Amino acid sequence: MPKIIAIAALVLVLGLVNWSIMGKENHLATGQIVYLHTAPVDPRSLMQGDYMTLRFEISRDVRSALRHKYEKDLKNHEGFAVVSLDDKGIGTFARLYEEGKEELAQNEVRMRYRLRKRGVKMATNAFFFQEGHGKFYEPARYGQFRVDSEGELLLTAMFDADLTKLQAEEPSEQQRVD
Repeated sequence: MPKIIAIAALVLVLGLVNWSIMGKENHLATGQIVYLHTAPVDPRSLMQGDYMTLRFEISRDVRSALRHKYEKDLKNHEGFAVVSLDDKGIGTFARLYEEGKEELAQNEVRMRYRLRKRGVKMATNAFFFQEGHGKFYEPARYGQFRVDSEGELLLTAMFDADLTKLQAEEPSEQQRVD
């Protein structure tokens, strides 16, 4: 009997994990593309490898709007920001979203934010890459996100000031052999 329960639990867990993966894959495939301007810092972590700490300009704008709205009573908070998109898909903060009180314009999208002690977080605050590939990501100025209908964001890639995708070059066969 315990063996059957363990197998059933395993099947349930694997089913839930696969369901979550399918949801993320759908999000990546169908989410609206939005670019957010970032001010990256390139630290290194012994435990995590190479990564880039991300701070988005929009986070500063959301924090400022929250500070204005709630004055001194700024605590952990979650909500949505309305982001206005230009013709390239670059997003800028427009206003805080008021659930049920407004319609979004054609060039606007709502994005979930989370206010915590360290500031406003939009999806993620780090971009991880293979060790030794930091130089390829130094010119990063934009994070590309996929935003779903619920306002959730997934970071997909980093781009330079000209919206050229940044990625490390794969070593040639000759380089791999050496």
